[in-house]
Amino acid sequence: MLPVDRLKKIKEWLDKEESLRVSDVSTRLGVSEMTIYRDLKPLLDRKEVVKTSNGFALAPPSPSHTDTNYCSFCHKHNGQQQSVQLFMRDQPMEKTCCMHCGLLRYEHARGEVTQILCKDTLLQTTISAIKATYIVDSELPLRCCQPQVLPFETKEHALKFKKGFGGKLCSFDEALQMIHVKMGSCH
Repeated sequence: MLPVDRLKKIKEWLDKEESLRVSDVSTRLGVSEMTIYRDLKPLLDRKEVVKTSNGFALAPPSPSHTDTNYCSFCHKHNGQQQSVQLFMRDQPMEKTCCMHCGLLRYEHARGEVTQILCKDTLLQTTISAIKATYIVDSELPLRCCQPQVLPFETKEHALKFKKGFGGKLCSFDEALQMIHVKMGSCH
């Protein structure tokens, strides 16, 4: 069976079942799991499907990047308290629901991002995300994306917060690296 035919079959199954396991699709089509991953790459690149812990699923309807009520990375409803603004070259501004998603979106669009702003966790003032100090994985449950990433305008405030709620103190680049280490390849 040609790759285009396999892809058509995968799309049919996804329309009926919404999510699939790579191992199941591999068995159904009689090809290796690596072949299925290669077949899925165009769908993943076009964001038609997303990876899940067990395989892949249809991507949720993507809100417009100009719709700031939804996170431009994870598509959750955007609360104002932790939101991050990404200003893009030749594109409208995007918002993410939290710094976790802001870091991941920044990485995906690094060449297009001209500025990234967030709110200080304690003072709720707008600050430069690149200049901020971060606490990753604190014990304060904010019910947002994990691992939790909290920005602070000053290192002193971050250290005081860390004394009470734990977590790892880091810079912008270190926070981005920690997200990758903690999440592995699931994002």
